[in-house]
Amino acid sequence: MVSEEHTEGLDFVKTHQPCNDCGSSDALSVNVDGSTKCFSCGKFTPSQVTEVEEISDDFLQGTIMSIQARRLTEDACKKYNYSVAYDPKSNGKACHVANYYNMERKLVAQKLRFADKTFKCIGNPQYFYGQHLWQNGGRKLTITEGEIDCLTVAQVIGDNKFPVVSLPSGAQNAKTMFKKHLKRLEWLNKFDEIVLMFDMDDVGQKAIEDAAHILPIGKIKVAKLPLKDPNEMLMKGMGKDLVSAFWDAKIWRPDDIICGTELFERLTTTKIFETVSYPFNGLNNKTHGCRKGEITTFCAGSGIGKSQVCKEIIYHFLKTTDKKVGYIALEESIERTANSIIGLELNKLLHLEPVSVDDTYTEAFNSTVGSGRFFLYDHWGSMESDNLLNHIRYMCKALEVEYVVLDHLSIVVSGLADGDERRMIDNIMTKLRALVEETKIGLILVSHLKRPQGTGHEDGARTHLSQLRGSAGIAQMSDICCGLERNQQAESHANRTTIRVLKNRFSGETGVACQVEYNAETGRLVEVDMAQETNQPTGF
Repeated sequence: MVSEEHTEGLDFVKTHQPCNDCGSSDALSVNVDGSTKCFSCGKFTPSQVTEVEEISDDFLQGTIMSIQARRLTEDACKKYNYSVAYDPKSNGKACHVANYYNMERKLVAQKLRFADKTFKCIGNPQYFYGQHLWQNGGRKLTITEGEIDCLTVAQVIGDNKFPVVSLPSGAQNAKTMFKKHLKRLEWLNKFDEIVLMFDMDDVGQKAIEDAAHILPIGKIKVAKLPLKDPNEMLMKGMGKDLVSAFWDAKIWRPDDIICGTELFERLTTTKIFETVSYPFNGLNNKTHGCRKGEITTFCAGSGIGKSQVCKEIIYHFLKTTDKKVGYIALEESIERTANSIIGLELNKLLHLEPVSVDDTYTEAFNSTVGSGRFFLYDHWGSMESDNLLNHIRYMCKALEVEYVVLDHLSIVVSGLADGDERRMIDNIMTKLRALVEETKIGLILVSHLKRPQGTGHEDGARTHLSQLRGSAGIAQMSDICCGLERNQQAESHANRTTIRVLKNRFSGETGVACQVEYNAETGRLVEVDMAQETNQPTGF
């Protein structure tokens, strides 16, 4: 593989060349600086003459004139020695010639632009176009993407008296060009301000971000144009607008640095949170429902019923909304998961009895698992985390799934090669948080708890955020954390679970949300009216 540092800033001037290393007849490309890259064997060969300026004998002798098709005056073309010539090596075709000079004002390269918008380079342009004209610096320097835009801005703003230059090899190589000049010449630092007037397309705007992170902070200004580039504005009679864009250029700042004065509209616009309800009223009262873009974690000791709670929630989503849902159960087969959901519809524990395929079962299947809105991941046990994340991403982006259950986190971690569980949990939680922000899904996550001292969770011990596995990643990355508490050995209410909200980033409301009772005959969880209960389970 070719590393990123070997491919950054490449601008190929010859392609489909033979490669001496692998024998390919047409996979080699030659960069403008003489370096090569083979797209067959992947070998990159750095330029051996990067800093050597070879004067070519093939330079064209052009004629300076106005370029009417671009509304460029003869004075502007004369200032930058932009000429028209015929290239004998291109069957005598006419072309524009942009002459590149070094700082000793020696001609070192020419860029030829033909009528069909193809380009050819003679020599190696290592300087900005027009740089030799402004060696002493000044107050403002304007940098455009191409030579025609350079001439346009120079002509319109200040009648060719303001410093204007352009990139030698396009916006895609802006980052490399600026790095080279800051390191080698310090020429850019001779100007008080640098106005970047790049094209308004995605490539040009990305080049601004790349360049602005390299150039001195506070010196960079960005001009916003109403059309794609300066010459288009000139050709459409918008010279005054171009002048305004130049003088109105704003100091660059990263997109994620926001001035408070810009927030009024965002603060006063009503935000609508898309929320779906849980099947338990008490949990809805505390959390105000389940939202997309959030991670909700249910945690408990072993055998408390985390998976059953999640299945009730997903079943509720299927029956009360039109949302598509995904269920990733890593401790059981997809057949077991699917029949569990169908069993909730039938009020039966289907895994305890042979499945009888009749009209009732078929109807239950069609309204839940077979609705076209329920998706599973056919994998059991440990797995590579990035593979899992890609499957969740596919569910969301390709299948339009909006809510996903991941049951459970410890199985994901057990598949990783690194033996440090704390670090692995924190890493996977960071990736899950980024995935939720990217896809805006609602992620319902299941996690085990660390064993407490004294009474265990299986005996009804109260849950705490500090008992979550890992250093603190699960608690920090989750928007809502709910602990499940049940005394499995209690003489009464052994099937009753308390759901406690441990963290609530949305509203801040925490504490006991509700209690649910498991019916061993139907497999259903039913919310208990706590106001009418006098005997509370251990740990409540």
